[in-house]
Amino acid sequence: MLESPSSSGYDGEIGSDSSDDDDGIKEVVRDKSDNGDGEEANAELIRGKRRSDEDDASISWRKRKKHFFILSNSGKPIYSRYGDEHKLAGFSATLQAIISFVENGGDRVKLVRAGKHLVVFLVKGPIYLVCISCTEEPYESLRGQLELLYGQMILILTRSIDRCFEKNSKFDMTPLLGGTDSVFSSIIHSFSWNPATFLHAYTCLPLAYPTRQAAGAILQDVADSGVLFAILMCKDKVVSLVGLQKSALHPDDMLLLANFIMSSDSFRTSESFSPICLPRYNTMAFLYAYVQYLDADTYLTLLTTSSQAFFHLKECRIRIETVLSKSNVLNEVQRSLSEGGLRISDLPVDPSARSGSLFHLNQRKPATDSQDRPVDIGGPAGLWHFMYRSIYLDQYVSSEFASPISGPPQQKRLYRAYQRLYASMHDKGVGPHKTQFRRDENYVLLCWVTPDFELYAAFDPLADKAVAIRICNRVCQWIKDVENEIFLVGASPFSW
Repeated sequence: MLESPSSSGYDGEIGSDSSDDDDGIKEVVRDKSDNGDGEEANAELIRGKRRSDEDDASISWRKRKKHFFILSNSGKPIYSRYGDEHKLAGFSATLQAIISFVENGGDRVKLVRAGKHLVVFLVKGPIYLVCISCTEEPYESLRGQLELLYGQMILILTRSIDRCFEKNSKFDMTPLLGGTDSVFSSIIHSFSWNPATFLHAYTCLPLAYPTRQAAGAILQDVADSGVLFAILMCKDKVVSLVGLQKSALHPDDMLLLANFIMSSDSFRTSESFSPICLPRYNTMAFLYAYVQYLDADTYLTLLTTSSQAFFHLKECRIRIETVLSKSNVLNEVQRSLSEGGLRISDLPVDPSARSGSLFHLNQRKPATDSQDRPVDIGGPAGLWHFMYRSIYLDQYVSSEFASPISGPPQQKRLYRAYQRLYASMHDKGVGPHKTQFRRDENYVLLCWVTPDFELYAAFDPLADKAVAIRICNRVCQWIKDVENEIFLVGASPFSW
């Protein structure tokens, strides 16, 4: 049971969480399985505040495996994942007291361990963010999630909110965040399924190279007319994006912007023109986003610095939509969405084979319902899943889930295992060309980090190490063969 920080249940040591990683190949044997954080299976369908009737006296609230809190430096609650913020005022004050007590001693609190619980703190000026978790996620992952949660708030308000607290330490900012519970709930839910939240990279929708080039060409024409960034996305996947020379758009900003758009119903009903802040671009200034859904899943975002550019951006959108329709890009986007991405069953078995085109391999009929999609039964040598991140492009691609990890609980468990693997491989002092091999009762995990790419792969728990390494080499060659169709290559002037 989750006890309040004022009780003995939170008596823990303050420090940092890190894991040692020796050079060379490291094999780690684990016996425990990760059962997740207790989210409902249909959590992606839940909008807005969850369990708003709960407070810190509720047994159900204390049993939640992962809490997120945002509060001010005066202890005033701003946001809580579960429960009513007003009912949690006393709990927020306790969190604020812990932070202040440590700061008064000339130090800064990073984390507190209390039994199975890890309490992670992030101080951003007058804004405090706290995560209380017993999901066995490492400190680095939880801190990164707090950074993204803070970034989501800045996207809505900008860091100029700090000035309000300078004028009035008891300033109440909750009215400024009215109606954004669904935005915060959505980004928190993404911490359990979206690799972009810890890879700090974005993923593209698989498309034939000429199709993506056609989309990029019209977006570039618009960018040349004064648009700062033009982004065409299908759900959380990028179709194409372009921007002005010397302008950089960080993958984390793309993640937060896409989450803001997809979790806000107002963007779906009509064209919108909204001020937004991109934390990695400029935390102190607003940009202006023109957003229009072109179909049920595909939306266009045009970013500008001018608050008077609505009608110009509307004209740009009409031009773009016309070209995309005539060139059949939107139909190809929908077809790719229904067919899915890379499947491990398509991995070439012959090492000398070369896959000229992903779309020649995948002669699959579109499925309108995810339940109609065929379920793979694994790849060669017991390969179950992989993720590949291009360091140069800041993009990643992951295979479709296959049996026996086709269900949400199994997918979340694997996602958490990838998180732990990523955190251990990116500890300070760990250089390039690192390989790690882990085996537990659920699967074999292999990670390969080089200056050019990172590969994370999951195999059958009985997989042989040498065979798994050979299969990973084949995966890398396969990715190289089809990179023009799964990555946005050479279509953007961005350098992050």
